[in-house]
Amino acid sequence: MAAVVRNEEIRRLTATGLQILAVAAVYFAAGRLGLLQQVVVAGAKVTPLWPPTGIALTCLLLLGVGIWPGITLGAFLVIATIGSFNPATVGIVVGNTLAPVCALLMLRRVGFRVELDRLRDGVALVFLGAFAGMLISATMGAGSLVLEGSLPTSAFWHTWAAWWTGDAMGVLVITPLLLVIREARLPRGIGLYQWAEPAALLAGTAVVTLVVSRTSLDLLFLVFPLLIWAALRFQLAGAAPCVLLVSVITISAATDHVGPFAEHGLLAIMVTLQGLNGAAALTALLLAAIITERKSTYRRIQQACTELAEVVARLAPGEAGHRWPPAEDGDRRTGG
Repeated sequence: MAAVVRNEEIRRLTATGLQILAVAAVYFAAGRLGLLQQVVVAGAKVTPLWPPTGIALTCLLLLGVGIWPGITLGAFLVIATIGSFNPATVGIVVGNTLAPVCALLMLRRVGFRVELDRLRDGVALVFLGAFAGMLISATMGAGSLVLEGSLPTSAFWHTWAAWWTGDAMGVLVITPLLLVIREARLPRGIGLYQWAEPAALLAGTAVVTLVVSRTSLDLLFLVFPLLIWAALRFQLAGAAPCVLLVSVITISAATDHVGPFAEHGLLAIMVTLQGLNGAAALTALLLAAIITERKSTYRRIQQACTELAEVVARLAPGEAGHRWPPAEDGDRRTGG
């Protein structure tokens, strides 16, 4: 018996170790991709969208808090590729680990469900997972740079704001997308013509975003009808990919200083970019959650009505020979 228990423990530890290594590898790969869009704010390198935060929170939601060493290892490897090890590195790595872990604990506290099929789940992911949780990574990251001396104190708030919005956008954009991919199943019995609408929606979102982000006119608001269409018709499965397209394309335009971002300073560009991406993610995510919750409620009502009809149908034959309501005594005396 002891040998069996020991073998089970070894298998469990091996599986956990492999999960930690996998999380670290995915975190590192996402971090390298995120660094392609980095900007420099007062000497600090930040990104308008930091995908590793969304990946870290998703892994914690699906695999449990025990895989946190993978986040730490991945964050350290990303930093090691862009600079030398220094005291600020420790603070940044700790902040990048604590932020998603604390976000997970807050989401668990309010009963968050990874299906994102309730409005409360969408609200919790936005305000607890993204906005509140990522305060930790931004504060510890920017604060570590100030304490280490590589960032002037006067630039703390600009760096902090860019850091926080990048991490929050990683959660808002990447986490819903990964949760959708996890539940994705290829539908059966769907003809090619039925794929036309989602394909047109994705292509239209890409084309419209590309055009409005490269023209000098302020037409960025034109992406919202497409996001609303995606959320109404396909809920999170349609909204999440469209939000990702909008974010990636507008970030590319902002870093290239073209279109609406051409004649503005870095701070104005970051405010405009994060305002657009944040509003797009909030609109699509919350609207998709509302529609999903209403559809789920309708299905439960329909199921309850079906079960009630079956009960009535079973009772009806037994009542065929009885009067209802029961006859009064006078009726029985005078009847027949």
